[in-house]
Amino acid sequence: MRDTPAPQLGPLLRDWRQRRRLSQLDLAGDARISTRHLSFIETGRSRPSRGLILHLGELLDLPLRERNRLLLAAGFAPHFAENALASAPLQPALEALRHLLQAQDPNPAVVVDRHWNLVLANRMAERLLAGVAADLLQPNCNVLKLTLHPLGLASAIINLGEWRAHLLARLRRQVAVDGNSELSSLLQELSGYAPLPDEDQPGGYRSPAPDVLVLLRLRSPAGELRLFSTITVFGTPIDITLSELALESFYPADADTAERLRALAAID
Repeated sequence: MRDTPAPQLGPLLRDWRQRRRLSQLDLAGDARISTRHLSFIETGRSRPSRGLILHLGELLDLPLRERNRLLLAAGFAPHFAENALASAPLQPALEALRHLLQAQDPNPAVVVDRHWNLVLANRMAERLLAGVAADLLQPNCNVLKLTLHPLGLASAIINLGEWRAHLLARLRRQVAVDGNSELSSLLQELSGYAPLPDEDQPGGYRSPAPDVLVLLRLRSPAGELRLFSTITVFGTPIDITLSELALESFYPADADTAERLRALAAID
């Protein structure tokens, strides 16, 4: 097997600049360097300092993992640490996440990583996933697969066509911004799932104001749940693991749903 060639700084930097739709003039101006200097960096004729690489990564709003990758490509040591969530340095963050999940009860909430793999879930989220096929609930299960797979939540989603389009559009934007190959493969897999019967029928269930907010409309033992979601991330993380975690919380869109969530929470 041939070893994969190590990435070079110039092509990596140019690719990210183009992803951000910036010209060399734009980025050089923001970085307060000459366009000539930036051009030399991208073509490998100039070796930037460690500080300049970090500055360019910040201006390009790169994920911390990718900023480390730029540094390594230039021959520098990584700047950002990557600790396991269960490790001692991240114990305060882990406890904060557990507290936030518990505080959401009886509203469902999950913590996911950068690939939408499930990291933590609160009691209501686990309850709503109870009918999902066991194979989909293995460790490192993916919440987008859990949602859209025919053996997952898909059959319980009343507005599946609308929710499918919403999730795929969100994932497509993430792939365009991050350039992540695993997310790209996930998008390809999810896009290949066959629609369930009647999910795209004209006149089917739709969110009442889809231009403002797309609702997840879910069948449950207590009746239909109408939910909207928010995503929370850590504000200024300097650890890669923390920077890639997101808390997605689902809230009732009406009083009936709030009451039904309370009824579900009361079931033993």
